[in-house]
Amino acid sequence: MKLYIITVGNRMPKWVEEAWQDYAKRMPNDCTIELKEIKPEPRTSGKTPTQMMAAEAKRIEAAIPEKTLKVILDEHGKDITTVQLAQHLEQWKNSGQDIAIIIGGPDGLDNTIKNTGHLKLRLSSLTLPHPMVRILLAEQLYRAWSITVNHPYHRA
Repeated sequence: MKLYIITVGNRMPKWVEEAWQDYAKRMPNDCTIELKEIKPEPRTSGKTPTQMMAAEAKRIEAAIPEKTLKVILDEHGKDITTVQLAQHLEQWKNSGQDIAIIIGGPDGLDNTIKNTGHLKLRLSSLTLPHPMVRILLAEQLYRAWSITVNHPYHRA
């Protein structure tokens, strides 16, 4: 199984890239994570947030590989524990499908993306800085994997 993290935003600071790479390289060959950055719509274009999200949605859809199950990160998504994420990870792995976890831009995600997701999740009830979301997600995916194989990284 491959986990695609599709996120609006590029040119992150070096520390974000280093933290992402640290967790990505920890994942085993049968559960790799790949980051796909989507260029955000310029916020100086005079477009409305709705228009910007629609333009970004087209780029997001183009980046999602065919026959991939979509998981949407959204502030109104289901709040789950790390153990529950591990259960989802195990189910996804058993399904044989690749997974695309989608992170929106500064204005969020267009409804065309939100409405096609198989699952909507919330990482936190807190408002998180955009660069931190991808790092937190990578760490939680690694932690969830560690739970599924009884690796000592997660100490419950």
